Amino acid sequence: MLHFRLISTLLLAATCLLTASGSTNSNRCLIVAPLSTHRVITCDGKKNVQRLSCEEGLIGVESALYGRSDSETCGEGKSVNELSNTQCSQDGTVDVLKTRCDGQKVCEYNMAVVRTSNPCTGTYKYLDTTFSCFPVVNTVACENSLANLQCDQGKVIFVYNANFGRTDQTTCSYERADNQVQNVMCSGPTSEVADSCNEKNSCSIRASNSVFGDTCSGTYKYLEVNYRCQYPAVIAP
Repeated sequence: MLHFRLISTLLLAATCLLTASGSTNSNRCLIVAPLSTHRVITCDGKKNVQRLSCEEGLIGVESALYGRSDSETCGEGKSVNELSNTQCSQDGTVDVLKTRCDGQKVCEYNMAVVRTSNPCTGTYKYLDTTFSCFPVVNTVACENSLANLQCDQGKVIFVYNANFGRTDQTTCSYERADNQVQNVMCSGPTSEVADSCNEKNSCSIRASNSVFGDTCSGTYKYLEVNYRCQYPAVIAP
């Protein structure tokens, strides 16, 4: 069996994202209750694919192990020598998956994407990933209008992702010429929204070429932002 999934719905648990505070020696802990948490294990192999998906919300990778931490997982048909090293772990695996998958609805990849080194020669490995599905707010602002991000009192913004461009012909298409909405390969992922809005209760940013650059001249664009609202807290140093 190539992989299996364990699912648990978390009603009271919270995930804490630590960010350095520039003005003090403390850390800010952004507390978010996930909708659900999942675990997926995929045995090593060139053609084996791991798939993360959220029916509700967006993916946030919590942990990932490429290597081996026990002698039973993915052990069928393997020799004792291939299973005996249970202290095998590749550095940086979680960072690879967070970069690829955080903020996505579905994320798929094969082992070649994850395998950046061989942490233990002769050991048969697997990829063990735990991820959560976090609630998300989606907002769209047509070109030259304002995107308004807003959280309830006491909560702050955390931007998953933002894109300024065009990926379909229907969004922000009212009374636009056909040639202004035809280019649906006009994609411009941007960090400006996160840089401007993260950890604020509310934030407005203009969807314009002057802010994000003209990713595809002649196309009428829009800014799409996925974000969540979460409680901030301060942890003593």
